[in-house]
Amino acid sequence: MKEFQTKNQKVSPLKPGTKAPNFTLKTTPDQHVSLRDFLGRPVVLCFYPADWSPVCSDQLGLYAQLMSEFRKFDAELLGVSVDGVWSHLAFSKDRNLNFPLLSDFDPKGAISRTYGVFTERNGESARALFVIDSKGIIRWSYLSPDGVNPGADGILSALEKLKPPGRGE
Repeated sequence: MKEFQTKNQKVSPLKPGTKAPNFTLKTTPDQHVSLRDFLGRPVVLCFYPADWSPVCSDQLGLYAQLMSEFRKFDAELLGVSVDGVWSHLAFSKDRNLNFPLLSDFDPKGAISRTYGVFTERNGESARALFVIDSKGIIRWSYLSPDGVNPGADGILSALEKLKPPGRGE
């Protein structure tokens, strides 16, 4: 994936074929989620700028509605932003989200930086998607232009490509 200019800053997401860096982030004040917990199944990492923003609300709401489609591929969806856990909990409840939101808050943006999607100027994650295979390798990544909901077609297409030949429904 090539570099992308976002709000006067270059953001360069990790490329397909790269081993996905492990991380452990809070999902509630006393619960953590680690990427390595999901080895053996695909993971969709959804970095987004902020809870409560209109585009983020639409994007994550769409993914909640499509969770049954992600489950057909045995995929786990994880949302990641620099917002704190209390904001995530309120946002998730208000929007009826059915997947974990992870707080990249302390140190702020550390995981977003590791994945190459932190924007220093705004102090938040860019809107970026990664599909990680069952062995922990990034197989697809996408950086959305500012203010644009990337939808789910790219994610579903990438998940479809992970299916072994002959395993159609």
